[in-house]
Amino acid sequence: MKLHTPLGDEILSLRAGDSVLLSGTLYTARDEAHLRMMEEGIPFDPEGAAIYHCGPVIQDNRVIAAGPTTSARMNPLSGFLLDRGVRCLIGKGGMSKEVSASLRGRAVYLAFTGGCAALAASHMKLSGVFYPDLGMAEAVWVIEVIDLPLVVGIDADGGDLFSDVDRRARIRFEAWRARSHGHE
Repeated sequence: MKLHTPLGDEILSLRAGDSVLLSGTLYTARDEAHLRMMEEGIPFDPEGAAIYHCGPVIQDNRVIAAGPTTSARMNPLSGFLLDRGVRCLIGKGGMSKEVSASLRGRAVYLAFTGGCAALAASHMKLSGVFYPDLGMAEAVWVIEVIDLPLVVGIDADGGDLFSDVDRRARIRFEAWRARSHGHE
């Protein structure tokens, strides 16, 4: 499915595992940027916005690399953004059950594959920056994307690709452990 920011209710029909192509404006934000926005307010219109957990490499006003940061680091810092109208969080590795609950009925978590920073950058054009004093990795970069390939990791109904994989892995591990202990 093709999505364009600002995002609206179209994201509510997405299901965990769906492939999407995102176009429009996204905002990078890691730990320090989240803390600054909590203290000073969000420097952009959050309604329908997409937040990318990423510390891009910027050179000569170009995005050189933009791989995702582990999103779990932002678990305790994401609620205020969702409460202000952000419709999409993007990163790698999934997020907590608490964040998944906060997404219900209003937002989604989209995953981008770690290790593919150059691929992400090939879909991006730098548009601006907030909080440059935080440094390259922690500033909020305003980036225009065209058809950025993503997978729905957590949908607005609570479907969670990451917890499903974890659950299946635990079942397989327990079955293996039972078999291996039965042969001793």
